[in-house]
Amino acid sequence: MAGLTVRLYLSSFRLGDRPDRLLELCGDRREVAVIADALDGGSEDARSEGVHREIAALAELGFAAGEIDLRKFAGRPEELADALGRFPVMWVRGGNVFALRYAMARSGADAIITRLVREDAVVYAGYSAGACVLAPSLRGLEACDDPAVAPEVVWDGLGVLDFAFVPHVDSPGHPECAALTRVADAYRRDGVPHRALRDGQVLVVDGDGPPVLL
Repeated sequence: MAGLTVRLYLSSFRLGDRPDRLLELCGDRREVAVIADALDGGSEDARSEGVHREIAALAELGFAAGEIDLRKFAGRPEELADALGRFPVMWVRGGNVFALRYAMARSGADAIITRLVREDAVVYAGYSAGACVLAPSLRGLEACDDPAVAPEVVWDGLGVLDFAFVPHVDSPGHPECAALTRVADAYRRDGVPHRALRDGQVLVVDGDGPPVLL
């Protein structure tokens, strides 16, 4: 991220403990695109419930949120670019990182989001898989998320971060804590640059400064 001006709010779990920093990053622009395609591998009822939960939580902070379902834009990147371009903020929720990455690739969201973030045209916010997908690679996360959920596995991340993001570490209340603690341990052993966050923590990038863990 050296030399780039970007705004990122990346949480281990849901909004995290510092939603005040999210509000600061967004200023008075409170229209949010919710991307929930990390839930694509489950039932439609569970997906719908997950979307509504995110929209309700964001509404409590004063955001006007609406879903952008990447499945509806498969093979239609120009239309997706128009849709995303109307939102100054995007919120990318957790779930299965391989399902999310596949949906991004199929719709062209990967290139669109990367461009918007690097042009500082959007605040990118989200948690768990929504943050993990920004890494250079998703290798290692198969220890937690099942790649077979995606019709085609895309191992490359978006490369917005120059390190891996590992959520839910030292978070015994989360069901993925043990698996992701092992992922962080493997990255450490193999010399893979990464940041490990416990639930409640957030990683914030504001402008051209370094990531700050809160």
